[in-house]
Amino acid sequence: MSASIHPSAVVEEGARIGEGVVIGPFCHIGPEVVLHDRVELKSHVVVTGATEIGEETAVFSFAVIGEIPQDLKFKGEKTRLVIGKRNRIREHVTMNTGTEGGGGVTRVGDDGLFMAGCHVAHDAQVGDRVIIVNNAALAGHCVIEDDVIIGGLSGVHQWVRIGRGAIIGAVTMVTNDVIPYGLVQAPRGKLDGLNLVGLKRRGVKRDDITALRAAFQMLAQGEGAFQDRARRLGDETSSQYVKEIVAFILGDSDRSFLTPG
Repeated sequence: MSASIHPSAVVEEGARIGEGVVIGPFCHIGPEVVLHDRVELKSHVVVTGATEIGEETAVFSFAVIGEIPQDLKFKGEKTRLVIGKRNRIREHVTMNTGTEGGGGVTRVGDDGLFMAGCHVAHDAQVGDRVIIVNNAALAGHCVIEDDVIIGGLSGVHQWVRIGRGAIIGAVTMVTNDVIPYGLVQAPRGKLDGLNLVGLKRRGVKRDDITALRAAFQMLAQGEGAFQDRARRLGDETSSQYVKEIVAFILGDSDRSFLTPG
């Protein structure tokens, strides 16, 4: 099936347009853009830069995808934005390309929902099935793992990692790493527990949830430094979910952790 391109849209020479792509009124597509099959751009969408958008992703009106980073260190080097399949990118969303110092690629996974007005900054690495609610913002170099939810009007500081399955409450500033399956809320980001609702929705077994609860209590109240508690926890547990938290805590990071309490 051939692409459907509205007469008022501007598609610059060099852009690669897949089968079944729909480009609505007054869109502007730059010369280095790749739109894979069945991508749909509503009206007034700008896709520019070296940007690739995966199959069946829909981008809504007034989104600006692939513009240069909001980073004064950026000097025009060639960098990219790669967006996966089946994402829903709502009105006024902005996603920027990477920087040379950050690896050169901003990457978004599959099946995400990016609600109106949210921002994905340069060099961010966003996993699959991530939901970013209205007017939330990811700063540069963030790592957001699979199945994370970030509440509306929240901000994530540069270089922060948010582990798989975590949930960030609305109007929260996250300045430190968040463990997988963590629940963070309050204006300055307090680790208040586990994302139990999300775990149950994904069908995690009761034994694993019990192990996660016990692990959280040990991290919150055990003796020694936070990393030392995590090492002991790794030696004692058989739960793969708990082992995932331990590996995350002991992994490389440029930020300290939000700790329970």
